[in-house]
Amino acid sequence: VTYPTEGKVYINGNEVSSLPESKLGKIRLENIGFVFQGYNLIAPLNALQNVMLPLELMNIPAKEAKEKAIQALQKVNMEDRMKNLPKALSGGQQQRVAIARALVTNPSLILCDEPTAALDPSSVDIVMQELKSLVSTDKCVVIVTHDMRLRQYADRIIYVDNGNVLTEEPKSEYSH
Repeated sequence: VTYPTEGKVYINGNEVSSLPESKLGKIRLENIGFVFQGYNLIAPLNALQNVMLPLELMNIPAKEAKEKAIQALQKVNMEDRMKNLPKALSGGQQQRVAIARALVTNPSLILCDEPTAALDPSSVDIVMQELKSLVSTDKCVVIVTHDMRLRQYADRIIYVDNGNVLTEEPKSEYSH
């Protein structure tokens, strides 16, 4: 957990920036879905088990957790690979499983770090359409990316260069 050096952080109207780590863990689990650039799948667990994990941490009954996990895998076209271990999946497939895991708890905030970096073009569209559809259900989706092609899916774009918020689009597609 990183605490802000200035200001306060609110989640669902509750100030959380000064809460102890023990309480923040529960808030993260129940309110935030994370899509990590490095997938962070747990190696001995298959795709279905990886997606079920956050539900199990929330004490959701196993049968219900399995049903929700299968539905989440279906949304990213990975239901046919649910029994595969991460090492048997391509990078793009691992990323789609990680996205399913982030969405399975129905979080109000989804934070994505380069969610499409390992995806083929057709998978990019599937994943981005799913993330975009969440916005229409009152979810907040934040995507951090260098991939300027994802602009077409955004409702709002904030450009950052070397830690500074820019007032206009960078001149180069390769700015960061």
